[in-house]
Amino acid sequence: MDDLFAICRASMVPDGQAVGYTLMRKDETGAGQPWPIIITRKGNNFYGFENACPHQGTRLDTYPNEFMDEDDNVLVCGKHRARFDLDSGHCFIGPCQGRDLTPIALIVDDGDLCISGIDLADEDGMDLVDHAPDVMITPE
Repeated sequence: MDDLFAICRASMVPDGQAVGYTLMRKDETGAGQPWPIIITRKGNNFYGFENACPHQGTRLDTYPNEFMDEDDNVLVCGKHRARFDLDSGHCFIGPCQGRDLTPIALIVDDGDLCISGIDLADEDGMDLVDHAPDVMITPE
């Protein structure tokens, strides 16, 4: 079995919300590269996605530094306002309509949200300035 890497406590992701983290993932040379991810929650279900819009690869929270619309319970790309389902990562409005965010399998282990099977660098990236971007919930 692969090692588990705990990202956060499950209780740190509020129901119907999204939280962003930056981990350090090994590239093809073995060097650590920042790897921004998003964790969303619906009830007792948690979903993980790479924080990269399939349209141009920009972070969902890069432009107005937000990626959540509380009224619609969707993830929003700050650059072109594409809308993604909170649980599937499927884009239903915007320039990448019909495409999906890259999913990340999450495992709940003793109250921790963990990933497995990802080749992470020794440093975890949590000391990067943008490890937990400000999440702004905005109405339409």
